[in-house]
Amino acid sequence: MIEALDSSTLNFNQESLFLLNISLAIIMFGVALELRMVDFKYIAKNPKAFWLGICSQFFFLPFLTLLLVYLISPPPSVALGMFLVAACPGGNVSNFLTHLAKGNTALSVSLTAFSTGFSIFITPFNFALWSGLYRPTADLLQEISLSYFDVFQTVALILGIPLILGMMVNNRFPNWAAKATKILKPVSILIFAAFVVVAFIGNYNLFLKFIGLIFLWVLGHNFVALFSGYSIAKIGKLNLADTKTLTIETGIQNSGLALVLIFTYFEGLGGMAIIAAWWGIWHIISGMSLAMIWKKVKEINPRYITQNE
Repeated sequence: MIEALDSSTLNFNQESLFLLNISLAIIMFGVALELRMVDFKYIAKNPKAFWLGICSQFFFLPFLTLLLVYLISPPPSVALGMFLVAACPGGNVSNFLTHLAKGNTALSVSLTAFSTGFSIFITPFNFALWSGLYRPTADLLQEISLSYFDVFQTVALILGIPLILGMMVNNRFPNWAAKATKILKPVSILIFAAFVVVAFIGNYNLFLKFIGLIFLWVLGHNFVALFSGYSIAKIGKLNLADTKTLTIETGIQNSGLALVLIFTYFEGLGGMAIIAAWWGIWHIISGMSLAMIWKKVKEINPRYITQNE
């Protein structure tokens, strides 16, 4: 049954793919409408936590993903999906969850903005690098003949352009941007949620057939992502607010981008698509649960308490 994942494909048409692309672009535009230059200036004032977050997101998580793949030996398409999710930037919902957990919201916004902007280059590179280090996925990629330049163009179109436009609009029309983001954010998230529901209904039997295995794989992978952020923060001796932020920021991945790339370049390859789709559901559940727990946890030593708490 496990091997059947590699040959299965999700039922997904071009109209649905177009809707997914639009919803992701709108979400990114809405996020960018809230970005200010002061968010990026925060990086210069607090470089340690920021660069540890980048290390956790773009190096430690893919590295731990490689170790996990070697440990559990999933089907090649599943492993490929795990590498792709790990190569994607953080999801924008991480900002909300960080705020809910009483973490460092400014750091979260800075990390999301940076990882999203540079994912144009880093996501294709990281995906090619880490998936190439595992023989079954390297062989599968050779069969598919993926063009990484095409992936670069897609990521730039969906994330890069809306990010730049949103920041330009916010800089030029701040009052309008503040009002627009209150509408765009919930609308775009509803559109994305509708897409997930439609995709799930259209592939109900396939999900039902493999959900037991997929659940355990994603559970383990998401735990690895959360552990990546938490352990890096502890190694760097960050305060509690920054530790919460790095944990959530690394544990929440832009699985929507992963789905776009899967349906655009991998023709809805079963193992990849189901991993990314379930990630999109599970990381919100785990992130929300963690945020609710951490909401009540405060630093014991007062000198470590940040203004966010």
